[in-house]
Amino acid sequence: MATIHIERIIQAPADFVWDRLRDFGALHTRVAPDFILDTVVEGDVRTVTFHGGLVMRERLIAIDDEHRRIVYSILADLFEHHSASNALVPEGEDRCRFIWIVDFLPDEPKARIEAMMNAGADAIKAAMEKAVG
Repeated sequence: MATIHIERIIQAPADFVWDRLRDFGALHTRVAPDFILDTVVEGDVRTVTFHGGLVMRERLIAIDDEHRRIVYSILADLFEHHSASNALVPEGEDRCRFIWIVDFLPDEPKARIEAMMNAGADAIKAAMEKAVG
């Protein structure tokens, strides 16, 4: 099984970032508008359209407000198993650590997925820091 662990320091308060990140249907407007073109939610599944045209379906597993953590799974034949989480850890009053961990099988697409996650994490960081202004 492949595991990818990515972190970014975001120059914005954790509560501000969490309010946006926990909004499961607003990736394209509140989380990473330059990276995500559209998000459509039906029940606990969101269909995400990425810049470049890739479309993925993701099932919400949990939103944990106390620990500022959201867990989801990609629904695609590409994966035998997929589990992802985003978490925020406050680092003072005006910044936080964004942590994105993904486990998946098979592990062959690891390099491609890691590159996409890094681009996504950079887009999230940029959008949050711009929004807090």
